[in-house]
Amino acid sequence: MIKKWLRCKKGFTLVEMLVVLMIISILLLIAIPNMTKNNEVANDKGCEATVKLLQSQVSVYQLEEKKAPASISDLVEGGYADQGSCPNGDQLELNNQLVVIKPS
Repeated sequence: MIKKWLRCKKGFTLVEMLVVLMIISILLLIAIPNMTKNNEVANDKGCEATVKLLQSQVSVYQLEEKKAPASISDLVEGGYADQGSCPNGDQLELNNQLVVIKPS
């Protein structure tokens, strides 16, 4: 009776499991580089949005304080901005023409 039960037992063979693992590995090799590329694009877009926001806050600072900010830190200290950096950590600066730039 035990021999009959063992013969009827269904399951995956080692070869079938290796094929499935190979397919999953190939899919991961395709998917992972695409996800890292999407993160870079998101960081770039987030930095662009931060630059635009800070640029508008420079104008607001000029209108309310009746003077130009000397640096991004003036905006942060005055409560016009939360931070002077991009979401990815790049610091932003204010040039002589009062334009927010990302230094290289």
